[in-house]
Amino acid sequence: MITSKNLIRLFLAGIFVLAGSAAKADAIDGDWCSTKEPSHLTISGPNIVTPSGNQTSGNYTRHTFSFVVPGSDPGAGSTVEMRLLNEQEVRISGMAEATEVWKRCKLVS
Repeated sequence: MITSKNLIRLFLAGIFVLAGSAAKADAIDGDWCSTKEPSHLTISGPNIVTPSGNQTSGNYTRHTFSFVVPGSDPGAGSTVEMRLLNEQEVRISGMAEATEVWKRCKLVS
């Protein structure tokens, strides 16, 4: 028999489980793929691996990232700005002539 106390505990436990899994996806960290060309980048906290494969660091928040393009990459010295639009898309400006929307390389559920 389920009592009202146990039902409340079960409900709260379910909320914590769902909140924890959603929080992982709601961050700019991860692998991002271009929708226009075979290109990708990886963000892990303040570190990034650029589409050219170079590692550098930048300004990280949970939903934004910016960095100065390293000297050996195309566009060296320019600043790239990224903003998480939703769990699966990021808007990137400064890496190409126009602002682009990239998608997660692997979907996060």
